[in-house]
Amino acid sequence: MQLQLGGLLKRGLHVGGLELGVLQAGRQLRKGVTAVRSCHAAATPATATAVPSLPPCDFEPPPYQGPPISEILRVRKQHLSPALFTFYSKPLLLHAGHKQYLFDHEGRRYLDLFAGIVTTSLGHCHPKVIEATSTQMKTLWHTSNIYLNPTIHEYSQALVDTLPGDLKNIYLVNSGSEANDLALLMARLHTGRFDVVTLRNSYHGASPYTMGLTGSGKSKFPYPNGFGIHHVTNPDPYRGLWGGYRDSAVQSVRAGESELLENGSVCSSSVKYVGQLQDLLDYCVPQGKPAAFFAESIQGVGATVQYPLGYIKQAFELIRDRGGLCVSDEVQTGFGRTGTHFWGFEGHGVVPDIVTMAKGIGNGYPLAAVATTSEIASTMSKAFHFNTYGGNALGSAVGLAVLKTMLEENVQRLSHEIGSKFLEGLDKLRDEFDSVGDVRGKGLMLGMEMVETQATHNPMQADRMMRIFEHCRNLGLLLGKGGFHGNVFRIKPPMCLTEGDVTFALDVLKAALTVDRERQSGH
Repeated sequence: MQLQLGGLLKRGLHVGGLELGVLQAGRQLRKGVTAVRSCHAAATPATATAVPSLPPCDFEPPPYQGPPISEILRVRKQHLSPALFTFYSKPLLLHAGHKQYLFDHEGRRYLDLFAGIVTTSLGHCHPKVIEATSTQMKTLWHTSNIYLNPTIHEYSQALVDTLPGDLKNIYLVNSGSEANDLALLMARLHTGRFDVVTLRNSYHGASPYTMGLTGSGKSKFPYPNGFGIHHVTNPDPYRGLWGGYRDSAVQSVRAGESELLENGSVCSSSVKYVGQLQDLLDYCVPQGKPAAFFAESIQGVGATVQYPLGYIKQAFELIRDRGGLCVSDEVQTGFGRTGTHFWGFEGHGVVPDIVTMAKGIGNGYPLAAVATTSEIASTMSKAFHFNTYGGNALGSAVGLAVLKTMLEENVQRLSHEIGSKFLEGLDKLRDEFDSVGDVRGKGLMLGMEMVETQATHNPMQADRMMRIFEHCRNLGLLLGKGGFHGNVFRIKPPMCLTEGDVTFALDVLKAALTVDRERQSGH
């Protein structure tokens, strides 16, 4: 499942042993690349008056026939959970989708770069998935697993065929939170231990148990949770204690605070961050022996944070040396999204003991899975364990159709090729605009971190961030937004994006950033 690359461009300057402060180092590094970056800015002069145009699309959405938006807002306010929120000051009422495009109730088309929060992996309303789902719906929906049905077995075999090593046992569930909850239970039962380690800034779900796994206070309610769960320092090459090189064609301005070791496969800062993990195990975990270590291959809700090269591999080795299990959360990074590999963990050169997956697995259908070894899976037979909907005939048919289509259309290669062009364009925006602090990611899992200025790295203020966000929406571009400070644009579109879409998206971002720059300068 690996896509061979000719080598990644390791941008950033090496400052060796210079003991510079974080911000001073950032300024020194940026001085060194000013000449290179100025050519990007000169080659693409911005004009705030130009209005980018969406690429042509011959799809015509059906006319909207639902209730008026005022009635929808009334029902939402009076009868839906008050915890629900909407993007944008004027909520967007969407009623149709086609591939990478969404249409509002007035028929306006938008380029969707967030894919239902990294979920519509193949694009909206994919015809092959519609056909397979419709066929199954006319045959059999649900009986539960007390009876045999062919689809769960066909699908489980197809899913196992994409996984390496001994990951041969599949549990089908309904959501990413449910998958991580089950993985947590498996790890504790199999090892006979209770304590678990995750990363700060991580997101593993919002159920009562996975809320404890999640490493952000903004996702936690004030009630007892997370008993036995420890959160270790997040190895963030841009905002962490130490800068570093990551698995991306574009590097943080702090990359030069570290060195590349072992022929470029390991970043020296990863060793320091693993030292933090070792200290946590020694001082916080009983006898230093955890049940498990959970990690996303690239942090999703935490805003596309990639770790220094070699961190995950070293962390897994340390956990296994202590007798713990290693769990890869592939809810957002799986199924070819990272481009170079089908599974995000493969990019770290590891094979986990447990893998959790959801979101893109069903292209919008509520489906998730846990993959593990037969030995670990056997722990679940020690008591009655059941999932009413997990692996029903309809859900399995959807999952199988999605997986087959992913492989037929080679979304992994598309993610790599289109994502690389997108990342290159975002890097040019960082060169040109002082408000872009970092761009990162790989494949079609990208992030652009916004700052007040590149010299300070201070997160962009919320009102300023929202003006850019709203401007992009007004020009027809839908982005995600996340990170602890809410200052990172999350770019995780359906994996059917075209070069024309990338050009349009970059033009919109440039137009919005140009207006922001003019506003900041008082023009």
